[in-house]
Amino acid sequence: MPHFLIKKEEIKNSKIELLNNENLFHIFKVLRKKEGENIKFIDENQVIYTCKIEKISKNILTALILNKEKSKRILPYDLSLVQSILANDAQNLAIANATQTGVKEIFPAISDNVSNKIKNSKEKIEKWQKIAYENFKQCERADIPIIQAIQPLADILANFKKENILIFAEKYENCNLKDCLNNIDKNSKIALVVGPEGGFSEKEFDFFKKNNYKLITLGKMIYKAPNAITAAVSNIISRLEEC
Repeated sequence: MPHFLIKKEEIKNSKIELLNNENLFHIFKVLRKKEGENIKFIDENQVIYTCKIEKISKNILTALILNKEKSKRILPYDLSLVQSILANDAQNLAIANATQTGVKEIFPAISDNVSNKIKNSKEKIEKWQKIAYENFKQCERADIPIIQAIQPLADILANFKKENILIFAEKYENCNLKDCLNNIDKNSKIALVVGPEGGFSEKEFDFFKKNNYKLITLGKMIYKAPNAITAAVSNIISRLEEC
């Protein structure tokens, strides 16, 4: 069951009340929820409310709170995805995959082999943030990932500790994943870097080597970029739990 983000002022004693907003439209028109059915909400403090709908129309929803509890659907690590911008459909899928796997921030990066022309960047960020929100609702995670501004790859990497930058590359591996994670600062942001469809350029590999960044692979298979994101995040999460 998807959940919907609510504000404090929409919680009134033992009930939740929505008036003429996007969530109400989705619940009433898309999900076609009816009186007597259950629905879930989550607030800014990551508290989940399981509710029973008492009244619903296109203008108002009133739901009785049956139970509330702190959400556990959040990663214990601060994972950021630094991701070279992809073609439109692939980029949308990349945002969805990153949201579903628990990434906290997404940094769209301009790298040498990016094929997507960067126009109307503000509109792109708004669109990607909306995709993140839709996936936040569907997978019931406790927090919504933040889509940061589009920047050159090198500028983004400068914001992270060097030991916390993990670059997933199809060649020039210089560190196995276990060793990389043993030297990581788990209390700081961890950057998972995934390249574009055409991979990183030789110039970029020279830059990575010059800065002694950790280059790791996802094994013998070559993934499409959105799938590489899922594989990278899943690998990191499972390995961090073992460290």
